[in-house]
Amino acid sequence: MRGKAMVLALVLGLATACGGGSETGGGGTTAKGGEDGSPKVMITPADGSGKARPDQGVTVTASGGTLGQVSVKLKGVEVPGTLSADKTRWRSQWTLRPGASYQVSATATSTKGKSTTATSAFRASRATAATRVNNVVPSENETVGTGMPVFVQFNKAVPEKAKAAIERSIEISSSTPTEGAWRWLSAGESFNGLPSIVFRPKHPWKPRQRVSVTVHYAGLKIGDDVYGDRDVTRSFRIGDSHTVNINSRTHRAVVKKNGRVIRTWGVSLGTGGDVQGDGVDHLLTTSGIHLTMDHVRLERMRPPGKKKGDPGWYDEKVPWATRISNSGEYIHQNMDDPSCLGNRNCSHGCVRSPANDAQWFFHWSYRGDLVTITGTKRTLAWTNGWGLWQLPFNTWTKGSALGNPITTATLR
Repeated sequence: MRGKAMVLALVLGLATACGGGSETGGGGTTAKGGEDGSPKVMITPADGSGKARPDQGVTVTASGGTLGQVSVKLKGVEVPGTLSADKTRWRSQWTLRPGASYQVSATATSTKGKSTTATSAFRASRATAATRVNNVVPSENETVGTGMPVFVQFNKAVPEKAKAAIERSIEISSSTPTEGAWRWLSAGESFNGLPSIVFRPKHPWKPRQRVSVTVHYAGLKIGDDVYGDRDVTRSFRIGDSHTVNINSRTHRAVVKKNGRVIRTWGVSLGTGGDVQGDGVDHLLTTSGIHLTMDHVRLERMRPPGKKKGDPGWYDEKVPWATRISNSGEYIHQNMDDPSCLGNRNCSHGCVRSPANDAQWFFHWSYRGDLVTITGTKRTLAWTNGWGLWQLPFNTWTKGSALGNPITTATLR
């Protein structure tokens, strides 16, 4: 092992700066300008480094001249970066991948036409954080509704001091530039108990477009001397505009596609009358802006807060169930008195529908379709499932670590 380490050191040492000798100091490698007026070039991290800080990226500076070609490669692929307006400083756009090896070459030229070339080869620190990106919702290549948020979820709570850097690292692009904002959710606010950062548009997405999200997580400083492990990318599509309006007083569901009514049917919502210890009437359907969350061909349903033998206990398998909240609300096939449909509220809190309509909606709807329910005495909490549209946009934006809305980049 000692012999291999010495060979590696010798190989890295061969990639020294050209055009006047080299020196290493202050964490960088410098190619000295000559007495003939050639410029000086400095590359950070230093040549031969085996533990370069990923969060610092790569910086190349020139004095006595301006930078021309700068090449930073990872596995033969160019790393993107930005050259300053005066062409004396180049910086990589994103952080470095932990444990990865990089090769750098840069040339500067003086006003007298003298040039200096510097090179550096180094490896980034391998120290990765225990906090990792667990999942991104929607799924890859999924077609979703115009109300769909974007969830970047983590396996554990994100340190407060890392949130701003993570938020800055996320690139979100769409075919149509869309204003929106990120908001951090704790595990208790998240629909599935995973700490998250969530993008929500100010207004529903324009239909029929593509969206791409890349979290440049690799190399971000997450804790003391530990860094994000890898980047994550997700691409999906916004489908047609699907909206559903359900009125508890008229007992009707009205479905629109791209603004045009295409189907209506009679429904039955929650009866109410079961206020439990938390002060909530669990038999009331919630009013507010819901999103379709999931589709289950046959869902087992039982009352929250009750056990077998309690008054009001039931245990049923219900077909064609489309979830719209975390409190057990679905649009599903009616399994009881059909005379309730379109006339009165008889359900345990769900939206009971005729079998044909429930089945049609199950197959037709996307995740992220907007379902607005009105006329009940129970309000949907914004933390209930995907009830995120319940928060005014200005309030939503205050949950961002940066505190500002953003507009998605144009996806080409």
